[in-house]
Amino acid sequence: MAKPKPNIDEKLPNRTHIPHWKMVWSQSTLTPEVITWPYEGSGTTTDPYIVTWLPSDSRDPMQFPQWKKWCLTCLVALVTMAVALISSAYSVTIPQIMEEFHVSSIVATLGISLYVLGFAIGPVVWGPLSELYGRQHILFISYAFLTAFNAGAAGARNISTLLILRFLAGAFGASPLTNAGAVVADLFPASHRGVAMTLFAAAPSTGPVLGPIVGGFLGQAAGWRWVQGLMAAFSGTVWLMATFFLPETYSVVLLRKRAKALEEASADGRVYRSRAEMREKRLTAGERISTALFRPWVLFFHEPIVMILSIYLAVVYGTLYLLFAAYPLVYNRDRHWSESIGGLAFLGVLVGSACSLIYSYFDNSRYMRVCASYPGGRAPPEARLPPVMVGAVACPVGLFWFAWTNAPTVHWLVSISAGGVFAFGMILAFLSINYLVDAYTVYAASVIASTTVLRSLAAAAFPLFTGKMYERLGIHWASSVPAFLALACAPFPFLFWKYGSRVRKRCKYASIVEQNMLQERRDMEVAMRLGRVEVVVGAEEGKEMEPDSEKEGGLEKEAGLGEEEEEVVEEEEREEVDDGVGTLPRR
Repeated sequence: MAKPKPNIDEKLPNRTHIPHWKMVWSQSTLTPEVITWPYEGSGTTTDPYIVTWLPSDSRDPMQFPQWKKWCLTCLVALVTMAVALISSAYSVTIPQIMEEFHVSSIVATLGISLYVLGFAIGPVVWGPLSELYGRQHILFISYAFLTAFNAGAAGARNISTLLILRFLAGAFGASPLTNAGAVVADLFPASHRGVAMTLFAAAPSTGPVLGPIVGGFLGQAAGWRWVQGLMAAFSGTVWLMATFFLPETYSVVLLRKRAKALEEASADGRVYRSRAEMREKRLTAGERISTALFRPWVLFFHEPIVMILSIYLAVVYGTLYLLFAAYPLVYNRDRHWSESIGGLAFLGVLVGSACSLIYSYFDNSRYMRVCASYPGGRAPPEARLPPVMVGAVACPVGLFWFAWTNAPTVHWLVSISAGGVFAFGMILAFLSINYLVDAYTVYAASVIASTTVLRSLAAAAFPLFTGKMYERLGIHWASSVPAFLALACAPFPFLFWKYGSRVRKRCKYASIVEQNMLQERRDMEVAMRLGRVEVVVGAEEGKEMEPDSEKEGGLEKEAGLGEEEEEVVEEEEREEVDDGVGTLPRR
């Protein structure tokens, strides 16, 4: 039963509509209510006004209309998918590149491996930079270079130039792999993020599936240079779409610029600061980047949850890229299909990916019900695991199915259907990222960085040994190798489902997050018993069911938190701001 809403002294401000084009081109638009709002503080250097989001704020990404949130989610998913598509469109043109430059298959395959290896740079460079300068500017710059390097690859005159340009394209294209997920986190509260994160997780897996289909037909008709040229045109089109339609969504940057704009507009020298600025005084840009460089590896080597799930995702993602090298051997070489028809074999993978999105949509209803049963709507991280467990079973089933039905004597539809089962499981397996985000909230950026780097390295390495492996083991046993790896990893989500809570309590960083979450739940229960906060999770689709805590710190005070507890909450919020990905605290 919902409790009465808390009393708020201030009258809610009128909501001034800000045109979307203005949000895109200006990150510091001031509306009348923003200028006149009674901010906390006295406006002096020692006690500046603390700029926060207003209760009804058109520029707060969390308060965007649902249609706008989903349009932006689809846009960043397209941006991510384009980068992944470019990685695999190259694969079907490898025979042409071998013939033109007189190189071996391993050297020609480096065009895929080096491109994906560039993805490992994303979390190291683009993630920290986006925390300093925002998502929008980093995406604009990196995607422009991605387009330029793709165009350069189309005109490469030797294999060295082609491989270097492919690596640089991958390094700059890695930006959305890190920042697109952060945009989704900027837009949706955790309880409503499930389907959106599934769409984002499907993008880097669906893109590589479309690449061989597009590249196969164009490569056969016009040659590999036209394939690279089309990729440049495609990335350029997506770059223009993002430039004209994607606004900044990172609250830390937006509030910092709003504070600066308010200060400049003040006629009497009043001082404005965002809360993040007040808490980050002692953190230099160098310190932030240094933390981003080393913390992912500290978490990877010291937190079993991070290490195990990172290895699991690396095996699954690496297997996808192994299939890009294996499918031409199974269908083009053994069944004598043309390059264009051989690319159509990936349609099974595409159908499986689509089925996973449908499954995830219905599973999100289950998760919402689970959230509704917890104070504040914050379910334990293990509530994210049921679809991952389904994926853990589907992956090895699909791979073994493919391994022992891919002979030319078996109808092609049987083995292609197996690819769909694997893809279904692969997308669901990637939802374990949600588990990591919920388990490591304040360290989410570093956790995602470690998983991204490891899976990118696996995706770069797997295609290099695929040809030799199939040559020595044959198509059945060679295809069984990744199936056995997936089978070995299958118990992981089931073990975390049963023992995850106990494991997290023994992990240094996860236990810190767990303690803060338990304290937050206790405080929420106190507030609900006192009738001072309304919590309704999932009551109406598309609305934010967040407690109204006077938008800054009110909930903690109303719930009876002491100064020591307030410091814990504030420190957690500061860490969340530092990492900038995963679960930004509600303003």
